[in-house]
Amino acid sequence: MTEGKVRVAVVFGGRSSEHAISCVSAGSVLTHLDPDRFEAVPVGIARDGAWVVGPGDPERLAIHGRELPEVDGSADAVVFPAEPSRGLVRLDTERGAGGASVDTARAGEALGDVDVVFPVLHGAFGEDGTIQGLLEMAGVPYVGAGVLASAVGMDKEFAKKLLRAEGLRVADGVVLRPGTDVGFADRDRLGLPLFVKPARAGSSMGVTRVVDPAALDAAIAAAREHDPKVLVEAAVPGREIECAVLEFPDGTVRASLPAELSYGGEFYDFESKYLDVSELDIPAKIDDETVEALRSQAVTAFRALDVQGLARVDFFVDDSDPSRTPEITVNEVNTMPGFTPSSAFPKMWAVTGLDYRELLSVLVDTAVARGTGLR
Repeated sequence: MTEGKVRVAVVFGGRSSEHAISCVSAGSVLTHLDPDRFEAVPVGIARDGAWVVGPGDPERLAIHGRELPEVDGSADAVVFPAEPSRGLVRLDTERGAGGASVDTARAGEALGDVDVVFPVLHGAFGEDGTIQGLLEMAGVPYVGAGVLASAVGMDKEFAKKLLRAEGLRVADGVVLRPGTDVGFADRDRLGLPLFVKPARAGSSMGVTRVVDPAALDAAIAAAREHDPKVLVEAAVPGREIECAVLEFPDGTVRASLPAELSYGGEFYDFESKYLDVSELDIPAKIDDETVEALRSQAVTAFRALDVQGLARVDFFVDDSDPSRTPEITVNEVNTMPGFTPSSAFPKMWAVTGLDYRELLSVLVDTAVARGTGLR
């Protein structure tokens, strides 16, 4: 441990379909953490769930061409024991075909106390409250939302219920649990086009825009490859606008200037986000009154889900009729938004006056100030 520096375990990868994007986000975080204040400890989670000493070189976590990065599960394994005093502990140095085999010469070797964890994890087993619960048990402070807000934010069904209860507009839709289908009355009500998406996934994984009723079953099957629970939603007209929300160490919550997305495809799918060309207009070219309404609703959504630390709130803004006030619809709340070089969250804060390095410092400082347990 370096004298006087905060030791930050940057955890990335994971078991979800967003494994690669988590790696890319972590590479950016490792690049921009202030080396004068923080000592970064990279920790990767392989696709099979194994925790390992991660690569510290951001280049190994970048997208090269269309080749996505991945955590090497054969690296030295580590674990956070559910007991606060032991810190991050090495389990073994070698993993055979039958799983981890403990090297008794090094098993239990402490890699050093960790002051705070930055779980740069997207999707299931990372953004959904699972790792947050582990860290709460271990008594290790962490960046971002707690167990409840992480779980609710990951589950679009329940997130929308809370947003609606707070008076925010959300898309009309139906929830399909395993073995259920869209009824005729719902099909008539929702109309076309429809968006079919996994209820608990991100990065537009498994999302399909349906314009032909005959394609609906295939779209539901594609979504169920990622999650047995599926949302079928009516398309919402309007411009796609995002707003970043940040909690500061003193507990205040602020929203950034909004950004508008533009892209070449029919919707903002995985390829548009990470592999092809998409653009962000920051700040979005909308009138001041709508900007303030968006920032206010972003903070309201943040508080409705009881989020801590950070979130990105995605909106549809329909301002096609100049004779009426624009209609604002909340699409979703991301409790651990992307931190890749193309991600909107750090870019929105940079335009609002907080550069990437300062943004990460605020996130870590807020996590340390908050600590663990009830708050």
